[in-house]
Amino acid sequence: MSRIKSLFQFKCPKCESGNVFSEKKYLSFGKMNSNSNLCNHKFEMEPGFFFGAMYVSYGLTMAIAGALFVLSQLLFEDISISFILGLIALSFILFAPINYKVSRMVWMYLFTQKTV
Repeated sequence: MSRIKSLFQFKCPKCESGNVFSEKKYLSFGKMNSNSNLCNHKFEMEPGFFFGAMYVSYGLTMAIAGALFVLSQLLFEDISISFILGLIALSFILFAPINYKVSRMVWMYLFTQKTV
């Protein structure tokens, strides 16, 4: 299985088989497991490890906001800026669970090497 595929399936970065989150649903926050159920890899390597995932989350959020702004400008000629800002704010709320999970997964995958 490719690393990118296992990242978006929320699999362990070490063995790429164990589940990181207790729920596999994209639109729920779910509880994060402390260890992989297969290889027993500890996900939070040190206290405060996931503070760095905030930077990844910020990048994802700004990418979504930028894409929505550009798309709304291209698709609609006469659209108010307040409508665009409302659309962007709504997208922040809708994508929050996905953003939370993906940012934590990216952060873990950056600092964990796969076992062969």
